[in-house]
Amino acid sequence: MSQQITTISFFKFSSFSNKAWGFKMMQFAHKDLADVKGLTFYRLLGSGKGKGFNPLPDWSVYSLLQVWKSEEAAHTFFTSSDLIQQYADHTSELFTLYMKNISAGGTWVGKNPFEKGADLNPNLPIAVITRATIKWNWLIQFWKYVPTSQEALDGNEGLIYTKGVGEVPIVQMATFSLWKDFESVKQFAYKSKQHIEAIRRTRKNEWYKEELFSRFQPYKSTGTWEGKDLLVF
Repeated sequence: MSQQITTISFFKFSSFSNKAWGFKMMQFAHKDLADVKGLTFYRLLGSGKGKGFNPLPDWSVYSLLQVWKSEEAAHTFFTSSDLIQQYADHTSELFTLYMKNISAGGTWVGKNPFEKGADLNPNLPIAVITRATIKWNWLIQFWKYVPTSQEALDGNEGLIYTKGVGEVPIVQMATFSLWKDFESVKQFAYKSKQHIEAIRRTRKNEWYKEELFSRFQPYKSTGTWEGKDLLVF
């Protein structure tokens, strides 16, 4: 089984100047990430307001998704990178989740970057990343249905955290969600009427030009988010 791991980091910016710095780094951080040893794939991600997909930007939250050849490579980056130190100096919170891929289907910019690194343990937390490029001619219909499709997230006891992120506003969107266990994921995916209807409409109307669905087993975290370690609940 692959030694590959995936990390996702969330950055919280509080002041106006730090929010401006975070926005600027969506462009300028690429030069520091381009040649990181052991890094095979990364995406700098902005976020939307509230939960799930949202076309309105959240200027206070950004994210960095990274795929590594090994945990050692990730550890070296997070403990010695000047880039991460700069983010730490500008953020009020910085949280990183270490994960092993359980399954992944579809493509992200033409390829599937995730290799299976663990078998599912249904009793441990599960992270889910979905990503899609929406076809231009379906943008209005897609965004009109989004609020309905996400209703089942409100008050969901099995959901630890979720955030809509993306590379290009409106068109290229992704969601990250962290769940208490696999049963919680199944309850949402297969028993939520709104979610089932969203899948049906997606397939019928072919909303997406490209899509990817992936599940991970988180096994380690650093930092806090919203004042706590999301893996401790």
